[in-house]
Amino acid sequence: MVLFGAGKIGRSFIGQLFSRGGYEVVFVDVFQPVIDELNARRNYNVIIKSDSDQILKISNVRGVLASDENAVINEISTASILAVSIGQAGLTGAIPLIAKGLLKRYELNQNLPLDIIIAENLRNAADYFQTELQKLLPENYPLEKLVGLIETSIGKMVPIMLKKDMEEDILQVFAEPYNNLILDKKGFRNSIPEIDGLSPKENIKAWVDRKLFIHNLGHATAAYLGYQYNPKFAFLYEALAVPELHAQVRETMLQSADILLAKYSVDFTLKTLTEHIDDLLFRFQNKALGDTVFRVGCDLKRKLSAEDRLAGAIHLALELNLPYDKILKSLVAGCYFRAGDENGQLLSDDHEFAKFFEKGILNVLSSICGFDSVKDKILFDQAELIASEFKDFQKQKNK
Repeated sequence: MVLFGAGKIGRSFIGQLFSRGGYEVVFVDVFQPVIDELNARRNYNVIIKSDSDQILKISNVRGVLASDENAVINEISTASILAVSIGQAGLTGAIPLIAKGLLKRYELNQNLPLDIIIAENLRNAADYFQTELQKLLPENYPLEKLVGLIETSIGKMVPIMLKKDMEEDILQVFAEPYNNLILDKKGFRNSIPEIDGLSPKENIKAWVDRKLFIHNLGHATAAYLGYQYNPKFAFLYEALAVPELHAQVRETMLQSADILLAKYSVDFTLKTLTEHIDDLLFRFQNKALGDTVFRVGCDLKRKLSAEDRLAGAIHLALELNLPYDKILKSLVAGCYFRAGDENGQLLSDDHEFAKFFEKGILNVLSSICGFDSVKDKILFDQAELIASEFKDFQKQKNK
């Protein structure tokens, strides 16, 4: 397997599953120290954080530096399967390399399909990859026949590691016990690998939206409401230990579940979604994982954008004429989120967002969240009211 991305999800989840499933995993990454260490050791540890730590030793791995174009192309040309887990910002650099690898593969064998597992939190990921690859491949290249574009729902939680833990071992990575990779059954051109932890689904769109509008939405809600309640909370479990906040987060997730049920009535039931919500809330409170309010809530321009966890769920609610008030409260709370990392530092993008937000909540709703001030006037009025309530709440707390 060739895996673009030797980061936290790449090592703790995708690489781990395929290595333990019998594959050699070749990581492609831009960070030379990690690539050098992978090639020196040919193994690394995943630390499963729970009541007691479990160490998984992941072997049969090596690395290729992304800047070594010829080496990457050669790896793709002979790979049994490919995966991408680099974050949306890295895709513009990876996709051209993948296209060149596909062409080299085509030169070697015109009848050898390659499946690409897109392990990104990205809606309509297969459509995006197909569009970008079509721009780079010749018109006569049989993309539909030779390339399987496999969308996924990435539900594994991997926390930001402290500097001391990374310095102790540059390759070790922490993760929760959950180890189930939901992926598109229909996307494969080859046989689906028989690996423990792979969970193929017929309607991947429903499962991607479940991840985004239940898991990601619940995560963000806990972080944003938790920060509003007490900006000194460092860990997500601290916020969810407050009964009032736990109840608010659960109710918000249930409101989103109602929206999903209206959209995907064949795929889900209220019972299964409610069980999923309660399981997530249990996982969110894993103290051993040490997941921070900062990690879960930061990157505001992306997480408050029109297609993402909060605004995306509200857009769907508006389309279906369903309530969204609890989700809107989380979104507005997100606008006030200013949690920092272990050194108290905000992301640089979040500094920019804070300056942008000085122009007011209505500007965020239209420019970032994609709402229409005329068509969605009721929503804008509701958001202004929620914002004023937050301000009053903070004034009372500061007295």
